Amino acid sequence: MSMKTKTRHVDSVTVVDIAGRITLGEDLAELRQLVRNLLAQGQKSILLNLADVTYIDSSGIGELVSAFTAASNQGGQLKLLNLTRKVRDLLQITKLLTVFEVYDDEARGIASFQKATGA
Repeated sequence: MSMKTKTRHVDSVTVVDIAGRITLGEDLAELRQLVRNLLAQGQKSILLNLADVTYIDSSGIGELVSAFTAASNQGGQLKLLNLTRKVRDLLQITKLLTVFEVYDDEARGIASFQKATGA
């Protein structure tokens, strides 16, 4: 199954629901472009919902880091939501759980952006 994304807005936060595999190839370029487009449109609060991600390879992990860096460089924030056990373990092994803010509850994840901006 290839990767599919769906974007929705909750308050001032853009939630990107991702399903399938985040692996090297066209899907990864699509995810990169999606995040860059959101940032270019002024969407600075991005929450990636990974609940339906079945697999992520090292290129996928690299793209998450790249998206996080791009958001930070433009004064935005990128956070992760609903990590599967496999993705959480991979981020733990690579020590990236200390880099990303991770939430298991969408409402809490969204609220974290309001706290960060002081809104």
